[in-house]
Amino acid sequence: MTTAASNLYKGIRTVPGFKHRELIFALTGGLFLVLGLVTEPGPLSVLFYVLSYVTGGYFKTKEGILDLIHEHSLNVEILMILAALGAAVIGFWSEGAILIFIFAMSGALETYTIQKSEKDLSTLVKLAPMEAVRLNSRGEGITVKVESLRPGDTILVKNGERVPADGIVLTGSSAVDEAPITGESVPVEKLKGDGVYAGTMNGAGSLTVEVTKENKDSLFQKMVQLVEQAKTSRPPSQQLIERIEGPYVITVLVVVTLMLIVPPLLFAAPFEATFYRAMVLLVVASPCAVVASVMPALLSAISTGARHGILSKGGIPLEQLTRIHAVAVDKTGTLTQGEPRVVKSFLEPQAVEEQKLLAVIAGVEAQSSHPLARAVVKHAAKVTPEQASIDQVTDHTGHGVEAAVGGDRWLIGNEALTSHGSWSEEARKAHAEWTKTGHTVIFIMKNDSPQALLGLKDEIRPEAKKFISELKRHNVHTVMITGDNEQTAEAISREIGLDSWISKCLPERKVTEIEKLQKEYGSVLMIGDGVNDAPAMARADIGIAMGSGTDVAIETADLVLMKSELSKIRLAFRLSHRLKKVVTQNLIFSVAVIIMLITANFLPQVHLSLPLGVIGHEGSTILVILNGLRMLRA
Repeated sequence: MTTAASNLYKGIRTVPGFKHRELIFALTGGLFLVLGLVTEPGPLSVLFYVLSYVTGGYFKTKEGILDLIHEHSLNVEILMILAALGAAVIGFWSEGAILIFIFAMSGALETYTIQKSEKDLSTLVKLAPMEAVRLNSRGEGITVKVESLRPGDTILVKNGERVPADGIVLTGSSAVDEAPITGESVPVEKLKGDGVYAGTMNGAGSLTVEVTKENKDSLFQKMVQLVEQAKTSRPPSQQLIERIEGPYVITVLVVVTLMLIVPPLLFAAPFEATFYRAMVLLVVASPCAVVASVMPALLSAISTGARHGILSKGGIPLEQLTRIHAVAVDKTGTLTQGEPRVVKSFLEPQAVEEQKLLAVIAGVEAQSSHPLARAVVKHAAKVTPEQASIDQVTDHTGHGVEAAVGGDRWLIGNEALTSHGSWSEEARKAHAEWTKTGHTVIFIMKNDSPQALLGLKDEIRPEAKKFISELKRHNVHTVMITGDNEQTAEAISREIGLDSWISKCLPERKVTEIEKLQKEYGSVLMIGDGVNDAPAMARADIGIAMGSGTDVAIETADLVLMKSELSKIRLAFRLSHRLKKVVTQNLIFSVAVIIMLITANFLPQVHLSLPLGVIGHEGSTILVILNGLRMLRA
């Protein structure tokens, strides 16, 4: 593999200047090569060959020397340069020039194909708007830089413009193309109260939007950061290959040196023939194809994932997905739609009047962003628009809340929070029936007096069963982690087809459960969307955050789904398995070609010419890269 490509992988080099100049230099070297062949024999042909060496070998020589100086390591460029110079020393100018030309063309093609695989990632940055129209208190529009926008600002987004910041629609309606964020090509209807994302394209209508995040914290900017991280991160397989490259090159140089000395001295072999075979060995033993076996395929896989709304923080997550033996899935917002609704209610005989009860509940739950709290507030609003004034709220993590309202003490939460209450037989019966059918039950007490039960149902995602079924076909153990009680957890797990479930799981316990799974099964994947999932995702071998999740979850995860669809995880698994297959093919093929060419060079009855060795060597490299580019297809 060429140094240009290697440095591209590492994210430390971009070639300045006019486009495709590496290819132009290679073609110019090829032209001088042809002129040299036409004018043979004679001094003019040597001049053309020298020019072919200089123009065709400029980039390779420069890159090889810079790599040697800055990284203190020998590389395949050094082997090629020495082979070409060696051919010239013994008078094989044409063959050395052919070597330089083919090597230069291969490097130019390699650079082009790698840049092609990165195209979907690099063009993402260009979608970011630079300016926005901010409305002042009089409704006048002022054009400002997006960096100056702050949460609370009001901006105007006209039809056909890109949304400059994350925010919430205040007025107007439009269909917004969210393909840059979610990978979904169908525009999404946006009305008052809906969220919009920076970088998305507004459709036919104008929107007035309240900014909710600074530019640096927008979902779009997080995507850009993930892309940059993906381009510079190298998986363990690539790191191993690069660690081996230096010692391998030194070994080849030692063997070549021995070939130059031992046969002529001990066996009286002709020096010129021995020298020629040594130069051929320099070429065919170069590990170009081996080094190029991983990164073109990996970058192509990352690019394909990005097009479909799957962002990978580097190559490690995609490479490791095939090694997962257990998947832990959060319930709310992951296996379910994340939009629970109040579908059942029960009032105790001694309960306060329903409207007053709902006003208190709405006032308390309005202070929480939990999906269950939002569902309760929405349900209460259908009955009464009022919300009680709350004096104080104390959060009982994993259980519910305690609130002081007008001198009364209210408890709103799960069974454990209110178990000391004297609930009626009817209430206990309703609780048992609801949990058996997968409902989440909220208990409400006033001054330790039972008041009501609310039964909430969150619809299971349509693709959940297919997702779990596909995991089980790959012998992956599936487990749901939820704060629900045993009966509700069992009902949902059996409906979806999960292997097991963990109920009444508080956030701090999730990490412990992940560790238990790792001890039993090995590599574990955690899928979630909330703040309480972040520690478990960090502890798991791989964490996947659903796009509708919190910033904390997205920051912690290794893979981020820009659209909350489990089918995207299935695609990520398919990409990972295809990537493993392609990389394995590349490694086996490239090593086999090297062994075959080296063997042919040492067989006395076989005359492996330098150009043929170059074609075999560079041809295998090109085939490996092209095979890796197949990952650009979903």
